[in-house]
Amino acid sequence: MRSAKLWAPTFSACALAVSLALTGCGKDASSDGQSAGQQQAPTPEVSVLTAQPQSVEQSIELSGRTTAYQVSEVRPQTSGIILRRLFTEGSFVHEGQALYQLDSRTNKASVENYKATLLQQEANLKSLQIKLNRYKELVSSHAVARQDYDDLVGQVNVAKAQVDAARAQVSNAEVDLGYSTIRSPISGQSGPSSVTAGALVTANQTNSLVTIRQLDPIYVDINQSSTELLRLRQNLSQGSIDRSNNTKVKLKLEDGTYYNTEGTLAFSDANVNEQTGTVTVRAVFPNTKHLLLPGMYATAEISQGVIPNAYLIPQIALTRTPSNDAVVSIVNEKGAVESRVVQTSGTQNQNWIVTKGLNPGDKVIVDGVAKVKAGQQVKIKPYQPATEEKPVNTNQAQSPSNQNTAKG
Repeated sequence: MRSAKLWAPTFSACALAVSLALTGCGKDASSDGQSAGQQQAPTPEVSVLTAQPQSVEQSIELSGRTTAYQVSEVRPQTSGIILRRLFTEGSFVHEGQALYQLDSRTNKASVENYKATLLQQEANLKSLQIKLNRYKELVSSHAVARQDYDDLVGQVNVAKAQVDAARAQVSNAEVDLGYSTIRSPISGQSGPSSVTAGALVTANQTNSLVTIRQLDPIYVDINQSSTELLRLRQNLSQGSIDRSNNTKVKLKLEDGTYYNTEGTLAFSDANVNEQTGTVTVRAVFPNTKHLLLPGMYATAEISQGVIPNAYLIPQIALTRTPSNDAVVSIVNEKGAVESRVVQTSGTQNQNWIVTKGLNPGDKVIVDGVAKVKAGQQVKIKPYQPATEEKPVNTNQAQSPSNQNTAKG
């Protein structure tokens, strides 16, 4: 009994030592397991695009408005009362077509009056010429004084001038008579008439009678930043852009659709607007169906030229540094991530146009850029652009099988 009590403390100490040893071994085993788990973390996977150089057409989107090709504000060139309007408002009129008819009786009377004056002056000239022919025979024999002959020559010259003046008055009166019928100076679409029958109009009045607009072809006036224009000219002078066949202009309408015919650049203004810092660029579009009307807002996509040996990189693959440098991440030959500074020259659709910093065959990371860093080993897979999913039409009628199922 006494021996058992003596050995009890010894047994308790041994049990405590064994327990502590087992606890220490458990902690060491747990630590080793965590380290092994950290070392065996999976390698991140990224989607890459293989860079391939190509000739890229660089274009720019600029806002603009349509303008009529020709605009003619018709005004009377002689005074009179309007008898009738000879065209339908809003209709297409041809060059030379009669638009208004004025009361021409006063102009006709003026023509007749000037014609009578002309006959009178011609008769006077004829009489003086006959008299001059007689004086020529008499002056040689000294039957007529030389002074009288010279005076008669002067009278004949004055009579000739009076005949010419009378002819000019007749021609002017006939022109005024022709202006009694007001005609369209151009072919185009007519607007509303500002006068009706019975209205008094005067020559060269301020208010126009009607406005004619030629809509085919039609202009589109576009505003381009002077900074962009300067950059374009510098690229052209350096040969980095080929503009040998650059005439195409696409037009996006107000509803977001594209106009079915491409236009051509007509000219670029030589003056910069001091208030907006823009230059007006004018393009010409065919408009046979008169779909485009003056004053419509539109967006023009202008082809500025072709950039040779450029790369198209999705916009999500490119980031900017605080100093505004463009940077992409690539996977090198060792399978590690590498940052690369590149140079861009605008965009095309959803892609950046990269002109410097990439080499043919470089694997540019598109998806997964945010989860990797430089020097990290990664797995790669080809980049697949996301396709737009077609929305499901919830209002679509049920098929017969669905209807039967619903009935059942």
